[in-house]
Amino acid sequence: MEKLIIQGQVPLEGEVVISGSKNASVAVLPAAVLLDGPCTIENIPEIDDVKTLECILSKLGATVKKIDMNSLYLDCTGIKSYSASYEMIKRLRASYYLLGALVGKFGKAEVAFPGGCDFGFRPMDQHIKGFEALGAKIEIEHGIIKVRANKLIGAQIYLDVVSVGATINIMLAAVRASGTTTIENPAKEPHVVDVANFLNAMGADIKGAGTDVIKINGVESLPGRGTYSIIPDQIEAGTFMIAAAATKGDVTVKDIIPKHMESLSAKLTEVGALLERGEDYIRVIGRNKIKRANIKTLPYPGFPTDLQPQAVVMLCTAQGTSTVTEGIWDMRFAYIDELKRMGAKIRLEGRMAVIEGTPELSGAPVSASDLRAGAALVIAGLIAEGKTEVHGVKYIDRGYQHFCEKLKNLGARIQKIT
Repeated sequence: MEKLIIQGQVPLEGEVVISGSKNASVAVLPAAVLLDGPCTIENIPEIDDVKTLECILSKLGATVKKIDMNSLYLDCTGIKSYSASYEMIKRLRASYYLLGALVGKFGKAEVAFPGGCDFGFRPMDQHIKGFEALGAKIEIEHGIIKVRANKLIGAQIYLDVVSVGATINIMLAAVRASGTTTIENPAKEPHVVDVANFLNAMGADIKGAGTDVIKINGVESLPGRGTYSIIPDQIEAGTFMIAAAATKGDVTVKDIIPKHMESLSAKLTEVGALLERGEDYIRVIGRNKIKRANIKTLPYPGFPTDLQPQAVVMLCTAQGTSTVTEGIWDMRFAYIDELKRMGAKIRLEGRMAVIEGTPELSGAPVSASDLRAGAALVIAGLIAEGKTEVHGVKYIDRGYQHFCEKLKNLGARIQKIT
């Protein structure tokens, strides 16, 4: 068991280089199953979720070779199995992308219900609706989703709710289907666009990703044999931007796409931080006083749900009363009790956290319940007086590359111990 020991109240200062997107990587790797040749994927973050997915693909028959820490040679032409058991995928929510990839390649897929962080029920109804519209039949037996299709045929699909997972899964299934598929009311997140761009680079014909309608013209084959670079991680960038403001520091977040950060940048400006933007960086300068703010998480381009816990921590020491409303998940405030152990004044009203600002937090032993909550508790430790112990480091390692080392380089007094 590992834990992080943090001595707080040190402003973060310096530069941090952002790694490749976790959310894009865990979708692009399954997408490679559809290819008829190998590919090289660059800017892949060295995180546990990616390692788990590499292991799953290897067990299915793929050839996976590390070129360097963040580059991968991947050849999925050796995959013959269309079944991924619970033991293979129990630690990974994004395992459901194997459904769309396998049924798109083989016309059949058997994948256990996904695992990963537990902050609410993850309905698969929109995924299933999309597969059925393309001509597949679905059975659910003993926790395994079975998808069968003699032939996938393009269709017009309207998503009843905006769903990143369903949008990507339908794209994966439709890319080699016969005819044209349109997805209306799709998710517009940057990693949805990145998956479409990857598939197009490998021979697909997808238009409109990031807009209100995605059109997929099915192709007979995807040659692959190309190189693709994953986009920067929007959530890692946001985590360091919030940490800079919360610790009243001065941090330049580099190798990012500033447009992806617009909703967060607006809120950081609202709470009083100074921002300087360049082509591929944002500098965040924290001020002595953090102003109150109201935030609601929404699908992109709204405020990301994956930055909600970090934002709550920042507002714990703001002047006045702030509110943070969770508009995506129904159980994403499990970490609030841990913040209360550090002196935070927060009460929950359904999906809304009401935060009474307090001058400072106090260090305490706390435990992460999921990936982003873990990052938030680290930020809480950075701003708290005294020593904080953060347990549940395994969650943080799932989604942040060298998180502890990057914080140390910014001056944080933090160490990982076993």
